[in-house]
Amino acid sequence: MFSNLSAVMQRKHRKRRNEFMSSNNNKTFPVRGIRSRMFTVTIFVFLAIFVVGAALLIVADALYVDADAVHTVLTDSNIRHALWMSVWTSCTTVTISLVFAVPIGYALSRYRFFGHALVDTIVDLPIVFPPLVAGLTLLVFFSQTHIGRWIQDMGLEFVFQPKGIVLCQFVVSASFAIRSAKSTFDDVDRRLENVALTLGCTHWGSFFYVSLPLALHGIIAGGILTWARAFGIFGPLMIFVGSFRGRTEVLPTTIYLEQSIGHLEVALAVALLLISVAGLALVSIRLLGGRAMLKL
Repeated sequence: MFSNLSAVMQRKHRKRRNEFMSSNNNKTFPVRGIRSRMFTVTIFVFLAIFVVGAALLIVADALYVDADAVHTVLTDSNIRHALWMSVWTSCTTVTISLVFAVPIGYALSRYRFFGHALVDTIVDLPIVFPPLVAGLTLLVFFSQTHIGRWIQDMGLEFVFQPKGIVLCQFVVSASFAIRSAKSTFDDVDRRLENVALTLGCTHWGSFFYVSLPLALHGIIAGGILTWARAFGIFGPLMIFVGSFRGRTEVLPTTIYLEQSIGHLEVALAVALLLISVAGLALVSIRLLGGRAMLKL
């Protein structure tokens, strides 16, 4: 019954939207004058400057790279391993982030408790402080505090370990998923949840059959941002896990290692590989996510 309730609510929402669009189509809109056209042109000028500028930077990198550098990137086992490490660690980070983001975002959206403003601020802190701070803080915690050393003595070793990559990515990027989840739950009409409760649904049922389905697209959008952030981080990893070839090396650290030994062409080729993988993944996720929209 409760699963049908969510489907009925979504059908009513689509019906109201279609009725609104239909009514708008029957309206007579004012004629667009010269000022309206100038406004549109101005908006698209800024859009064109940004897009063309980003494209020119990528083209400049591509023109600098030679065939030998491309061959090295495609055949080097260390670079392939770094690519694999980047992919699986960032995907793992997104999964863990969403597991935390959904309940935390719902709690911040639906409940008011002592210290709510402080907790809300702490959630946003990783977004604004430099990523290097995250790596340095994690290193100090696990190497200089009793709790951190006890965790490592229990077998959960993070310093200079592949698990540390996931931990770094989580600390730096999870806030994007939490913020997106909270904003999305804020937009879900609480009256729908109350209707489910009056029909005999428990809080668990109201959450899983009403709130979560309506917030799903925003949560997906938060996952996209989280993955993009995790896939490209560099500074915290160099401090907390290092860049040991075949062990803790990911694509961003590969770029640093190659340029540090003078292989600028190879570094740029790896950068183009990173951009290509990230772009392909983002496009695929957006297509799978459908109407996913993010409000921060």
